[in-house]
Amino acid sequence: MTATAQRNAFDNACPDGKAAFPRHVAIIMDGNGRWARERDLPRTEGHRKGVDTLRKIVRHAAKRGIGYLTLFSFSSENWTRPEAEVSFLMGLLQRFVQRDLADLDRNNIKVRIIGERTGLSPDILSLLEEAETVTGKNTGLVLVVAFNYGARNELTRAVRSIAEAVSRGEVAPEEVDETMIASRLDTAGLPDPDLIIRTSGEQRLSNFLLWQAAYAEFLFPSSNWPDFNEDAFDEALAVFAGRERRYGGLSGQAGG
Repeated sequence: MTATAQRNAFDNACPDGKAAFPRHVAIIMDGNGRWARERDLPRTEGHRKGVDTLRKIVRHAAKRGIGYLTLFSFSSENWTRPEAEVSFLMGLLQRFVQRDLADLDRNNIKVRIIGERTGLSPDILSLLEEAETVTGKNTGLVLVVAFNYGARNELTRAVRSIAEAVSRGEVAPEEVDETMIASRLDTAGLPDPDLIIRTSGEQRLSNFLLWQAAYAEFLFPSSNWPDFNEDAFDEALAVFAGRERRYGGLSGQAGG
């Protein structure tokens, strides 16, 4: 679909610019390596280009009035990649925070980090905490960065926390419910994603927001992340606007 057609699809589906918008969009930014390989470039160039795309999409999501944007930036499994690639990615993170944090703050964007922090190096942990502290009072788009994140690890930590509370007598087993579990997750206080996008055409969650994705809509564009642009984001919003969300109910009926 051409950029003009994408824009028209978005405008037709959302003529007032906000109708049927997802409140929370989550993105698995996949395909940096493929993008580089298709151009006979090193994988690091794909990651570098991917950061450029990240900047554009964050700005555009804020412009479109999206309330929450969650980006799967680095999974707990990514540590198994070659040491040189991991080192490069950590350097990209450092440069992104140093270069973009002030801009995010000026644009009233609030950063929140989810993922396991135990065991992170002090310099990385400091970067993550700085991003949250500097933007903590902002009231615009909430940019949720999943770093060293794995949904099974998140669920394990939540269940362990509840088990410890039960063993101390603070919680009775019969009091454990979905609300309690959700309150112990890294995403506590955040709405569940309405729309999850995974670029590069792969159609799986890869241990991303397994609990929170229960009623999300999914979209799997074929473009690799470095090629995913503002028009592609608008097309995703238009597709979302055309879907009927039933939450387990019947068509045309509010589900529950």
